[in-house]
Parts: sequence; structure tokens; C-alpha cells
Amino acid sequence: MTAALLRQTTHPARRALALGALVLLPLSGHAQSLREVYDAARAYDATYLAARALAESSQYRMAQAEALNRPNVGLVANASRSDVDVPSTLTGPNRTPIPGTDGHFYGHRIDAAVSATQPLYNRGNDASIAQAKRAYEAAQADFESAGQDLIVRVAQAYFDVLAAYDTLATQQASRKAIGEQLASAKRNFEVGTATITDTREAQARFDLAGAAEIAAENDLRTKRVALDQLVGRADVTPKPLLLPVTLPGPAPDDANAWVDTAERGHPQIRKAQLGLEIAQLEIERARAAGGVTLDLVGSVGANRTTGTATAAPGNTANSLIGLQLKVPLYTGGATQNRIKETLSLEDKARNDLEAVRRGVAQGTRTAFLGLKSGRAQVGALEAAESSSKLALEATQLGYKVGVRVSIDVLNAQAQLTLTQRDLARARYDVLVNDLRLRQAAGNLQPGDIDAVNALLAR
Repeated sequence: MTAALLRQTTHPARRALALGALVLLPLSGHAQSLREVYDAARAYDATYLAARALAESSQYRMAQAEALNRPNVGLVANASRSDVDVPSTLTGPNRTPIPGTDGHFYGHRIDAAVSATQPLYNRGNDASIAQAKRAYEAAQADFESAGQDLIVRVAQAYFDVLAAYDTLATQQASRKAIGEQLASAKRNFEVGTATITDTREAQARFDLAGAAEIAAENDLRTKRVALDQLVGRADVTPKPLLLPVTLPGPAPDDANAWVDTAERGHPQIRKAQLGLEIAQLEIERARAAGGVTLDLVGSVGANRTTGTATAAPGNTANSLIGLQLKVPLYTGGATQNRIKETLSLEDKARNDLEAVRRGVAQGTRTAFLGLKSGRAQVGALEAAESSSKLALEATQLGYKVGVRVSIDVLNAQAQLTLTQRDLARARYDVLVNDLRLRQAAGNLQPGDIDAVNALLAR
């Protein structure tokens, strides 16, 4: 991988920077592409897995609602025993003892019945089922949003690590260059061609470069921990970006076209539209609470009685089938006030939908402008990098011939280091912002990762 990257990097300064960055990568591990990291995150990230579980549960919630219009069948069975003790003075009609009795009577009874109810007309149930179906679609929209968010989070963490590698590499290269300048200033001072001021200035810059390198090392560790936590693996090593690179631009290059795409298919807009439909169906449910319902009811039962306390021991059976009509007459004003409440909630849902549409449109335009600005910034920084290198070479030459002082060389080196760091960061930002634009428009797909993968080292 190192050889391939260096073959693609022809400029001497870029070649040195790429080599420095690759030296920082763990040699014992295999570098992972963005696709590999994303696939690992899909199987580990708790936020994404929670969204997937919630989406899966919504189908069972919808099935529960669909059961409202299906038959409801139940079995009821009971058994009982009765005991009666009669006083011994009990006599018959002629004041004579009742023959064949000893003063104790008992009886057994067993009852069993199967009953069933089939709704025939119930507007409330119909509205509830329609609401459940839309709630299922809303849950799927949430899951789609979670999937798009995972892509962006993985890409951001991935390129944050690469940016931290580049920052550390530039800090190390800067410290090395300043160290060479410090050594040169000391030699010149010893031979009397430079003042002690040059040496002290170089020493101060060298010490500051050491502090900056320590901070860069800590930032790299932090970014790697964040990436490891996202994918559930230790020492994840991203593949570096191949240079030179052609960065993606918005296609189509029209903000209005992206906004139109978002209006047609953004999952959050779909969810808000479904929320409005659910609120409208809730109005139907509220109105149905004061309406007529009609059910088909039926039952089949049997009972068995035995014992001396039973007037007519034996078995009996019964069956019933019919229609049950329910007409609410007075609910104390609950139905009317529920309807008014749902009308207000419908108005809220409509305004929520409008707010989401406006927010998506604004976010899409912002992401579009961010991508355009990022590409322009990369171009400007590439020009600045070339200028900074020429300025450094000229300053170093001027220092050798005595027309420039050590501080001029140090400033030129610092300017080149900052430019290279900002350029690397800007390239990564363009790649992430391209994904953010697609997310803002609601059409980000896992396949979009492959386009970014193509720009990484093999």
C-alpha cells in the first residue's frame, strides 16, 4: 500500500508528507476501507441497531390493530358443588317426616360455553387500522433516517482520523525542519555570521513545535478511540486518500434541484406527512365514538347437573346467534370535546409538516453551499500550498545569501505547515459534505460509500 501511494504522489513535498503519514499507521494491522468500516458499524452501532429494532416492532403493532376487525373467540368453563343441610325436624305437608332423606342434600354443576364476536360495522376500528399502517410507514422512515445518519457518522469519524494523521505528520515534518534551522543558526552563531537572536528564535519555534506535536498525538488517539467505539473494533486503521485526487461536486449543480429531490423523498418529510394523516384519522376515531357499531355475536354452550339437590339432573345444551347494535346516547360531552381536541391536533400536525419542509429545504441549501464552498477552498489552498513552497524556497535562499534572517525562514515554514494541514482537512470535509448533501436531500444510500472508497489507497 505504501509503494502504491508513493507512486501516485509525485510532488517531493507531498511524497514526504504521505510517507510520514504512512509511517504513523500501525504496521501490524490491515488498513480498512470506508466500506469495511461502515459494514462493521452497521452490525455494532447501538443507535442504529435500536432504530432497526424499533422499525421491526412496528410491524407487530400494525398486526395488533388489524386484529380489531377479526373474530374474537373465547371459551368460558366453570364447575360448582352445592351442599344443603336440612334440620331433622323437617316434616312433610302432613307434619310427617320426609321419607328417604337424612337431612343432607348436594348437587354438581358443570358449565362450558364458546362465544364469538365478529365486528360488522365499526368506523373506529377502521380508523385505528389505518393509523397503525401509517405508523408503520413512519417507523420505516425513521429507520431510513438512522441509516443515512450512520453513513455520515462513520465517514466523519473515518476522515477525522485521517485528518489527525495528516496533522501529526505535518507537525513532525515542521519540527524536523525547525530543528535543522536551529542547528544551522547555532553553527552560524559559532562562526560569527549570525546573532544570538536567530538561535533563540529558532529554539523558541522548536519548543513550540514540540508542544504542537504532543497535542497532535493526543488528538489522533482521541479520534481513533471514537472510530473504534463506533465500529466495535480496536486499532481501526483507515486507508489514506490517494493524491492527486479529483473531489466530487454537486450533481446537478443546482440547489433548487436538490431541494425538489428532498421535497419528493426525504424520510422526515414523509414521516411528517404521515403524522398529519394519523391526526386526520384520529378525528375520524373521535367522531366514530359517538356513532353506531354493529357486531355479529354467537355462542354455543352446555351444562351437566347431578346430585340430590338438583331438581332435574341431566345434560342440557344451548346456542345463540344474533346481531348486537350499540348506539351511544349521551357521553357527558366527552365525544364532542374529543373531536375538538383532535381538530386542534390536526392543525398542529399540519404546521409540523410545514416546519419540517422548511427545515429540510434550508438544510439542503446549506449543505449545497457548503460543498461548493469546500471545493473552492480546496482549490485556493492548493494554490496557496504551491505559493508557500516557492516562498519557503526563496526565503531559504535569501537566508543563505544573507538578505533574510532566521525568523523569516521559520515563518515561511510555519505558513507551509498550516497550509498543508488546512488543505488535507478541506479535502476530507468535501468528501463528508458530499455525503451530507445527499443526506440533506434524503437520497443518501450505502452505495454512495463506494464512490468515496474509489478515492482511497488500494
